[in-house]
Amino acid sequence: MLKVLPIQSKITQEEICLRCGVKYDPDLLAYSATVDDELAGVCQFKLSDKGGLIYDLAPVKDTFDFEAMFVLGRGTLNFIDLCGVHYAIYRGEVKDEQTERLVKAVGFKLTDRGTYEVNLEGFFTDHCHKD
Repeated sequence: MLKVLPIQSKITQEEICLRCGVKYDPDLLAYSATVDDELAGVCQFKLSDKGGLIYDLAPVKDTFDFEAMFVLGRGTLNFIDLCGVHYAIYRGEVKDEQTERLVKAVGFKLTDRGTYEVNLEGFFTDHCHKD
């Protein structure tokens, strides 16, 4: 079973970040994804006056479960939206085609400025939403 849950402990967040090969930041919120109780990935983010800022959307090292990572990314965007922040920016590294495909599938679009961003206004409520 696929689960996406907030990480409740900073010690746990640090351990999960290490397993996913990303820099742990205690100032960030985080969600983890598990499949059949096995860690699949982590998403570290924060809410700011610029919008939701996602710093990491990373699988466990040497693995990649696209479905789990997609649900992790969407779950994070949904939380950001539910907090009343209707814009998000992906600040993580897009290091390969697999990461780019995931970031775009989650909903981010590459802007003219070279950043990946998404307008969350109606994103989760308007089934016919078009950008």
